[in-house]
Amino acid sequence: MRRVVMTIMAHPDDAELSCGGSLLRWRAEGADIVLVDLTAGQLGTRGTPAQRYKEAQAAARLLQPRARLCLGWEDGFFAETPETLHCLIDVIRQFRPHLLITNALSDRHPDHSRAAHLVERAAFLSGLSRLRTAYPPYRPRWLFFAIQDRWMRPSLVVDITPYWEMKLALVRAYKSQFFHEPGDTDPPTYLTRADFFPHLEARAREMGHFIGVTFGEGFVLRTPPPAPSLMHLP
Repeated sequence: MRRVVMTIMAHPDDAELSCGGSLLRWRAEGADIVLVDLTAGQLGTRGTPAQRYKEAQAAARLLQPRARLCLGWEDGFFAETPETLHCLIDVIRQFRPHLLITNALSDRHPDHSRAAHLVERAAFLSGLSRLRTAYPPYRPRWLFFAIQDRWMRPSLVVDITPYWEMKLALVRAYKSQFFHEPGDTDPPTYLTRADFFPHLEARAREMGHFIGVTFGEGFVLRTPPPAPSLMHLP
């Protein structure tokens, strides 16, 4: 069976920014990709939910995931409740990801850490056999936390060198978020500054440096991954 890689992130563009290169690599290696956005980015300084939906679909045409869902939760105010947990449990059980990726455990945007802890709890509860929903129990084998605005030391780095330019194309699909053009009535943000894409590249080069490649994406794990056999060590 094809393994499923699922992202559950607070906002549209979180996945592309933090792990778009890894998703492209794993898709090329035969994985099914499922993207889940908790909100439509309703409180974002730039762009409307309708614009961001169109941009997410443009990015999806490049990434070609098996599915992309927007749960439509309230941006900035979603919280851990029995209802939100049950919603995520059903999504996890429906798609049965081998690897689940969520937001950073601590970050500039408070929605990111809140989403990370909510997804972490839902992933655990999803495996409990006495918790009955429309789908049978299932717990992802791996849970990765992305590294976003704030620097964190990675537990694991993925080589995305062959996919770097395509990752940039995924990010650039979100035109309202990263480009302030003449006649634009939305105010500029730190994402539209001229130094944002150089910063993105510098982070990818730094992560790649950890493992001796040009570009990388880092992730934080609660538990260390097992070492490969001696014959498979790089």
